[in-house]
Amino acid sequence: MPRSGYADLPLHYGQVPPWLAQRMSKLGGAIVEAIVLDYGKTEVLKRMSDPMWFQALGCVLGMDWHSSGITTSVMGALKKAVNPISKELGIYICGGKGKYSRETPNELMRIANDTGMNGLELVRASKLSAKVDNTAIQDGYQLYLHSFIVSNEGEWAVVQQGMNEDNGMARRYHWYSGQLVSFVSEPHTSIYGQNQGLILNLVDKKADATQNGILQITSEGSERMMPEIRKIIMPRHHDVRKEDVNLKRLGTILALAEERETANFEELLLLEGLGPRTLQSLTLVSEVIHGTPSRFTDPARFSFAHGGKDGHPFPVPIIVYDETIGTLKSAIEKAKIGLTDKQKAIQSLHNMAERLEKDFVPDPASFDKLIEKERMESYQYGGRTVTGWAKPQPKKGGQLDLFN
Repeated sequence: MPRSGYADLPLHYGQVPPWLAQRMSKLGGAIVEAIVLDYGKTEVLKRMSDPMWFQALGCVLGMDWHSSGITTSVMGALKKAVNPISKELGIYICGGKGKYSRETPNELMRIANDTGMNGLELVRASKLSAKVDNTAIQDGYQLYLHSFIVSNEGEWAVVQQGMNEDNGMARRYHWYSGQLVSFVSEPHTSIYGQNQGLILNLVDKKADATQNGILQITSEGSERMMPEIRKIIMPRHHDVRKEDVNLKRLGTILALAEERETANFEELLLLEGLGPRTLQSLTLVSEVIHGTPSRFTDPARFSFAHGGKDGHPFPVPIIVYDETIGTLKSAIEKAKIGLTDKQKAIQSLHNMAERLEKDFVPDPASFDKLIEKERMESYQYGGRTVTGWAKPQPKKGGQLDLFN
């Protein structure tokens, strides 16, 4: 995984409505539990330290696909879901936004007392990661969120975010202990934030001389440009546009959901009874659980699982959302007692979509018709936004052929 990168997240204010927050917690917790079950605790920490995967997770949970609010809402939802079953999962989430971030040391010490881990070292890691991003990297972003995710084996990840009110943007920073050699030599897994000129970065490995110079109170220069390796520049526009999405991947998923009877995949028999719309959502959830890092370069695509609370790309389909949660949680519970057929069937959705991609050719001109179709049918699935429930809309002419 890359060490650093840049992208911008437009600052969005407001609250996540309770009806969505509850579902985000249930589905987010089930996704984490499924990853632990299939791949182990380390994989959860690695995923959390990947900014592209994290953005995709927020999208599949129904948050605004590009905004800064994804960080706060996702970490809040996961903390609520994971901590009650931390002893079973072996994963703990500490900190949060504002005053909750300052509770991180106390939370870590309590966890250390329960698990026998070195609490002082964990607290030191938490404080240093915040200090580096808030002080050592003088990029104009003031931290307001700090979340520390730790396993009972001492591995940890950090997700923290700063804001710059002057430009209306946020920057998210990701850390992973498995890749950390030093807190003062390129410690990040990744950084979200658009390059806006020279940045004073005293933890760049090229800045060793600068660090020594400062310690010796010399007058040597200390400015270093942060290396741009992996980047997502999240646009300011609120609507999802075709340039934000890999149409080949999205089209494959919808084709699988709509035409599964012609696909002739035996694995789908274990998911019989799910309608095409729920299968569409479940396939995207399957990819969040089982996909490789290269699959998350277009996180906006994952908003086609459960829409967004502000109606972009379409209202959150409550009925579909609940059915997705129920299917995933049922598969997890059965897998715990050795009945893994349904669990494997959900994993196979991701594999099937990848296989179909090879020969699939989408029609970009019909992308807007897809969104129109989702919005037209939203009321059938209990579509809901922060402004209320979706209502039936007058039908328009035209044939949807993007994913046929």
